Amino acid sequence: MRQELMSLPKTLAEDVARNLVMVAKLIDDEPEEAYAYSRIALRLASRVAAVREAAGFAAYATQRYTEALAEFRATRRMTGSVELWPVMADCERGLGRPERAMAMAGEPEVQKLDKAGQVEMRLVAAGARRDMGQIDAAIVTLQGPELGSSSVQPWTARLRYAYADALLTAGREDEAREWFAKAVEADRDGSTDASERLAELDGVEFVDALDGDEEGSTESVEAPGSLEDPEAVAADETAVAAEGTASEERAAQESDAPESDVPEFGAAESGVPKSDAVKSDAPESPGGEGAAAAVDRAEAEAEPDKG
Repeated sequence: MRQELMSLPKTLAEDVARNLVMVAKLIDDEPEEAYAYSRIALRLASRVAAVREAAGFAAYATQRYTEALAEFRATRRMTGSVELWPVMADCERGLGRPERAMAMAGEPEVQKLDKAGQVEMRLVAAGARRDMGQIDAAIVTLQGPELGSSSVQPWTARLRYAYADALLTAGREDEAREWFAKAVEADRDGSTDASERLAELDGVEFVDALDGDEEGSTESVEAPGSLEDPEAVAADETAVAAEGTASEERAAQESDAPESDVPEFGAAESGVPKSDAVKSDAPESPGGEGAAAAVDRAEAEAEPDKG
């Protein structure tokens, strides 16, 4: 790529290079942004093969398969290389043409691919078989010496994962579990979710500990007899209204009353959070009966003022 960019004027070459760097940086996590940078590079240097290839992969990552296929074909015409053959076949799958992908898997270009390219082509062909509902044929397509090799290559985890997934689709769960486990062993960079699939087959269910703590705190706030009880809250409000109309004599009498007789609604009215309300030493029965008793007492004491 560097040699191709050197054929451009210096300032233009630098601009193109910056955009290609952004494509490579963003394509995995922000494919739409990578695509936008690829379009800028393409507008600046459409006759550079590396630019056409980057634009193809950016379009492929955003599922613009027609556009991606056109860019890959242009790259192939410029370079004469067949290394993009598998991804071109996968674009045909993306366009809903698995038969064309299968036809490409049988072309002479496949024999010119290196080992990694041939494995990629096998993965695409197996996917095309599955697209056509030929699950058993897909399983056979993935079988080969590379599948069971003890040597771990960059494509090993993906090949084993595809094989396990095909087995599971065919209802061969025990074999699928075995190959998901082998995929986990080979997946050193986390390129697949084989570990999650394996845990699912084993019936392992992950629980968020933080969620459990939140549920426990909610239950403690809403326990029977707390100030969150609707009946208790309503009784407290009635008691507050009754207290507002009490006579000075009653207020004096209450000032001499024991602390345990003071209604608990005072804490809520003072702005203290309900969960931190003052607690009486006397037990309070569920449903807020203590608050109701306070209401009865307040109304009885206010009766002389009404006469």
